[in-house]
Amino acid sequence: MEVSYKWLQAYIDLPESPEEVGKRLTATGLEVEGIDTIDAVPGGLNGVVIGQVLTCNKHPDADKLNLTTVDVGAAEPLPIVCGAPNVAAGQKVVVALVGATLYPRSADGRPAEPFQIKKAKIRGAVSEGMICAEDEIGLGQSHAGIMVLDTDLPNGTPAARYFNLEADYQIAIGLTPNRIDAASHFGVARDLKAALNRPLRLPSVDAFTVHSTDFTLDVRVEDTEACPRYTGLTISGLTVRESPQWLKQRLIAIGLKPINNVVDITNFVCHDLGQPLHAFDADQIAGNQVVVKTLPEGTPFVTLDGVERKLSATDLMICDAEKPMCIAGVFGGQQSGVTSQTTRIFLESAYFAPTSVRKTAQYHGLKTDASFRFERGTDPNMPVFALKRAALLILEVAGPDARVTSAITDLYPSPIAPFRVLVRYRNIDRLIGIRIDHTEIHRILDALDITADEQTSEGFVAVVPPYRVDVTREADVIEEILRIYGLDNVPLSPVLAADSLSEFPKTDPDQWQNRIGQLLAANGFYEILTLSLTRPAYHDAIRQTLPGADVTLLNPLSDDLSVMRQTLLFSALETLVYNINRRQRDLKTFEFGKVYHKATADDGSVKYVERMRLSLALVGNQQAESWRQKNQPVEYHDLATAVQRVLNLFRVKSVDTQPADPTLFQYGLTYLVNKKPLVSLGLVQPKLTKLVDLKQPVFYADFDWSALLKLAGSKTRYEEVSRFPEVRRDLSLVIDKAVTFEQISRLASQTERKLLRSLNVFDTYEGANLGADKKSYSVSFILQDATQTLTDGAIDKTMQRLITAFERDLGAVIRK
Repeated sequence: MEVSYKWLQAYIDLPESPEEVGKRLTATGLEVEGIDTIDAVPGGLNGVVIGQVLTCNKHPDADKLNLTTVDVGAAEPLPIVCGAPNVAAGQKVVVALVGATLYPRSADGRPAEPFQIKKAKIRGAVSEGMICAEDEIGLGQSHAGIMVLDTDLPNGTPAARYFNLEADYQIAIGLTPNRIDAASHFGVARDLKAALNRPLRLPSVDAFTVHSTDFTLDVRVEDTEACPRYTGLTISGLTVRESPQWLKQRLIAIGLKPINNVVDITNFVCHDLGQPLHAFDADQIAGNQVVVKTLPEGTPFVTLDGVERKLSATDLMICDAEKPMCIAGVFGGQQSGVTSQTTRIFLESAYFAPTSVRKTAQYHGLKTDASFRFERGTDPNMPVFALKRAALLILEVAGPDARVTSAITDLYPSPIAPFRVLVRYRNIDRLIGIRIDHTEIHRILDALDITADEQTSEGFVAVVPPYRVDVTREADVIEEILRIYGLDNVPLSPVLAADSLSEFPKTDPDQWQNRIGQLLAANGFYEILTLSLTRPAYHDAIRQTLPGADVTLLNPLSDDLSVMRQTLLFSALETLVYNINRRQRDLKTFEFGKVYHKATADDGSVKYVERMRLSLALVGNQQAESWRQKNQPVEYHDLATAVQRVLNLFRVKSVDTQPADPTLFQYGLTYLVNKKPLVSLGLVQPKLTKLVDLKQPVFYADFDWSALLKLAGSKTRYEEVSRFPEVRRDLSLVIDKAVTFEQISRLASQTERKLLRSLNVFDTYEGANLGADKKSYSVSFILQDATQTLTDGAIDKTMQRLITAFERDLGAVIRK
């Protein structure tokens, strides 16, 4: 949300700079995200000042030029050559100094090419500036002569101050959903009033008058639950035209585009007071009736943007005697909008129920300034005041014949009462952490329009105005006290400060996530961050493997983003295909993310479960294309190497394996520790990659991050480097294809526990000469004794035990 610094100054005295105001707003909970300068005219008239012509003489070499000296408040007057026919000594004029950039207007009022003022010689005479006409500084179209001012301002005064065109500042506030009360300049000023302890100036509506009741409409509300309060009046004799400069400047300063004087006033009041308004062309209201009601399901309605929409049976509509005119609180209709031909309007100011507006806005996918406010909760006591304020402003800008031609209609059968909240002083002290003087507590609450009732020594009942929809509990009231008192004014307890170091967990998940991220990035992986929302079709494809039911959204933005993901797989696949479609085909990605599902507890209740996972994905070639080597596609062992590096960092020495889930993987393994799955890896099933239109093979690994962290507690062990050498022996084993290297490794470790340090496959072979369903593994064995040098006899004896075990348990044939 954007607010204007100068607009805020209309409500409260602000000698502070915009930056200082931004800091105070942030301290109260209205976080300022940025401050931008907004020039009233291009260039902001920088370098343009008020001056006085001291002398004026004809140029000796040019009949149409004058030699002048001009006092601009500097130590010496400036010599300026001027060609205007009306320049004369004694005049107060507008002077552009050397270095100023001007943004002129052409004769038709359009912006012309900007130019910079430079020191020059004109027909031999030095000129150090320019005395300006109105078109030359972008304030008009006239070029008949220079501007002659009637002012007592000192020479050297910036011209922007004289023309009331000083720069404004747009303050961007990251408004949280609970603070809809601050969605206006009045609302922001209320917080400043409390924080700075200064009075607030509310605009007066005392001048409001009903001139006649010649044009009164019949107004009815049939759905008082969706529309608790509805007010309106008529204005006749108005002229729809361009807004005056002050109004356009206000809207431009907060990023709005001026439309016409009537619509601009409704937008102005919306951002001024936080009360959305709507103006109907009264001549388009059939039967002089305004009816607030719902319409049958599927009723067509064309909104202001020219789109025909099918109404829901729950959409609250503003109708006349024949047709709908507006989606209440959301968007106006095309037929009843204000145009340049409009001379009479019905001006609406209402309070609509937040749930009703929220459902309608969500159903039609419409987000407007009005719906933004109504669906969060506006002030039910503001409609009449805002109506009078808007009417007075419309009378001011819409021509001398504009008149209020009806009394105010105010339909408010069941007024909304303030919230009453019991507050105890001991809870204020407990939650804030320090004792605040009771006088200061009540000053803060009074400044926030929260009054105290039933006061005792123990506490009081806080009477909270209904526009503070977020203050309904004792803790909410205490939060209001704290944010105005200032978090920075609450000292940190020395005890807490001293004890804080002992509170760090033994295993820091963030630290481990950072370490693994650095490891993977160092090995060519890119981290990805994806949405937790996904398509139901993905889960349908792997339904039998999912741990529970989907967590579905009640009000999804679209069907493609309607469930919480139960796996990171499809997030990775979508990222891969996005990059591949942009010619980035060789990819290695990783992601830390949560997955979600619903489970049924033993007592039959439903619980929601979220789990942290780590995923790796590989696609394309192992390295970038190079003249030194041929392209080599990634394969299973590239992924297995990356997985092993992660496990090594957690010092996972041994794992059990089982085939990976065939629903997800065409082939692969699941590593288990203590009989529980730790990571699954393999080639993704092609039918799953086709769901995202990905045609390349993808290797994917999915870690149970929580299980990994449980393995991170072991301490690092250091061993002295052995003084005795290692010995390597190689064997070639012909075995059945069904036998895995894991079986060979496990059997070797069980057979020789003392001397065997490691083993590795350094070659494989399959061929017809080996026999059907046979393969050959060439395996190296590293042997070492920590206490002595191995002898040939000990080595041969060890290798023979290994050979015997392989032949007996695996049916291996040792190749010579």
